[in-house]
Amino acid sequence: MDAPVFEEFDPASDCDCPGCVHWRRVIPPSSLPGPVGHPAARGALLLAAAAGTVLAAGQPVPAVAAAHGPARPGDPRGDEPDTPQGAKAPLHSFGGSPAGQPAKPGAGGELPATTRAAIINRAKKWVAARVPYSNTAYWPDGYRQDCSGFVSMAWNLPGNEWTGSLSTFGVRVSRDQLQPGDMLLFHNAADPQNGSHVVLFGGWSDYTHTYYLAYEQTRPHTRGQSTPYAYWSNSDRYVPYRYKGLTEETSAGVSAPGATSSRYPGRSFFGPGADNPHVTRLGEQLVKKGFGTYYTSGPGPRWGEADRRGVEAFQRAQGWRGGAADGWPGPETWRRLFS
Repeated sequence: MDAPVFEEFDPASDCDCPGCVHWRRVIPPSSLPGPVGHPAARGALLLAAAAGTVLAAGQPVPAVAAAHGPARPGDPRGDEPDTPQGAKAPLHSFGGSPAGQPAKPGAGGELPATTRAAIINRAKKWVAARVPYSNTAYWPDGYRQDCSGFVSMAWNLPGNEWTGSLSTFGVRVSRDQLQPGDMLLFHNAADPQNGSHVVLFGGWSDYTHTYYLAYEQTRPHTRGQSTPYAYWSNSDRYVPYRYKGLTEETSAGVSAPGATSSRYPGRSFFGPGADNPHVTRLGEQLVKKGFGTYYTSGPGPRWGEADRRGVEAFQRAQGWRGGAADGWPGPETWRRLFS
């Protein structure tokens, strides 16, 4: 059955109510310090200040309330235009194979490999091109110009997905594990027409980790802007995911050759107390091979029982028993896991 067409929240930085339009005309944006943001709120504060000056000798006058909405820049409004999303579909071809078409999954079902730098670079290309939002139009690279098509493009997926299918291409991570290139997904399964949306995580934009750089496809076009975690609306319903096809990168941001089949790092990198990138690689490869069911979040760099049980399950799948399936990744386990 085809995925339903549904609508998403579309944040915007300006309000078109009469009060806001008026105050934007008469008040310079920098006339007040601090994050007051909303033109009507600034006007209300100025009115309150004026009233206090004129009537200082008289009775106290209550402060004038903001004319519309919370004073937070970029906060979405309830009367914003809708952004319907298209259904799952193959890449769109313009008289042949579209430019930049990703590699098809391998015979074993492996996803196209990519890196965090490549994900962010692809996202930035759409931001720079100001790709218009549409749930029916396709960009020359073959991807649909809506939020899920945008993430499908950035993750280099073989087709256009929707918010109801994107999670199958990722592994769930926790908030403190988020890194650039991961996605924040809200799919309202009970009512897909109400609020479903997806954005790319571009990195934290403040030291308190309350705001982050969000790359998203929304009206009128692709953008990247500082956004409160997890999103302006339905914040508690967004779930972080990491693409299953990630490969390692060098310090220059280039994929390391043979990253998924490199030499065994040594037993000392695993076990209780271990906290290093090799543990993350191990967990991500277990997920790719279908042995990641023990992770409730992650994988991450800190060794845990989910890592040990995943390794044990993989070893048993090789036909090993007893001490050969002890859950500790030795050289032969590593070779088979990454071959």
